[in-house]
Amino acid sequence: MVSAVMPQVAASQPVPTVSRRATHRRRTASRALGTLAAANRAATLEPGRQGFINAVQVYPYGEGLLFQVYTAPERITDIALQAGEALVAVASGDTVRWVIGDTTSGTGADKRTHVLVKPFAAGLATNLVITTDRRSYHLALTSTGGAAMAGLSWSYSQDALIALKRSAEDAVGGAPVAIGLDVDRLRFDYAISGDKPAWRPLRAFDDGRQTFIEFPASLAVGEAPPLFLVARKGEAQLVNYRLRGRYYVVDRLFDAAELRLGTRHQDVVRIDRVGARRQRRAS
Repeated sequence: MVSAVMPQVAASQPVPTVSRRATHRRRTASRALGTLAAANRAATLEPGRQGFINAVQVYPYGEGLLFQVYTAPERITDIALQAGEALVAVASGDTVRWVIGDTTSGTGADKRTHVLVKPFAAGLATNLVITTDRRSYHLALTSTGGAAMAGLSWSYSQDALIALKRSAEDAVGGAPVAIGLDVDRLRFDYAISGDKPAWRPLRAFDDGRQTFIEFPASLAVGEAPPLFLVARKGEAQLVNYRLRGRYYVVDRLFDAAELRLGTRHQDVVRIDRVGARRQRRAS
């Protein structure tokens, strides 16, 4: 008798499956990293022509901003803090391929701390965090094989504005305290667009009563541009304002304004209150 041989059936192998939870985590992480990268790009200030005073880039200080610093091998970049500001700590993401030190200049109230950075090679990138008794600074360091920034420092609009207000209050003597600046009410939701002359404003803000336009320090050595308010239909209107240091002080709020200077070729810089611009688009 011939026995029948039954075919062997291979044991079923489990089909590999990807965990839905792991896939969800990866997608969530990917979205978060994209959001993080976009936020960092939006918060980064790059050196601009109008921000230089001689070879030093002067950035407008803002909480949470990232300040780009370009360095080069065999070159030292000087990061100067505010006069009277005391250094607490300096931390870097890469302390092996970067030389980071600090020193001071001046005495008394004019004493300034300088953080000095130098890369060992081109093509490096890291971050630097500086903390002081007044604020913290977040910087992005990049080394190149070409030019390097000789130095950078900051302008401090709130400090300058408070000093301006105090000076004005001292001048009027018995003026009521109500005219003092309420720092908590400062609003910086203004957008600056248009041409980019050397006098282009660094920022605009208001305290609910007055509007302040901050210019670079180079305004003191050039011609100051006239300010016009822009009505809803686009026509320009004259407005009363005064120059205090490198600030225009306008005794009212506005939705849109323009700075214009020049005859044959006129530079025009527009200032819009962001909330008002959105309302105009919606309507």
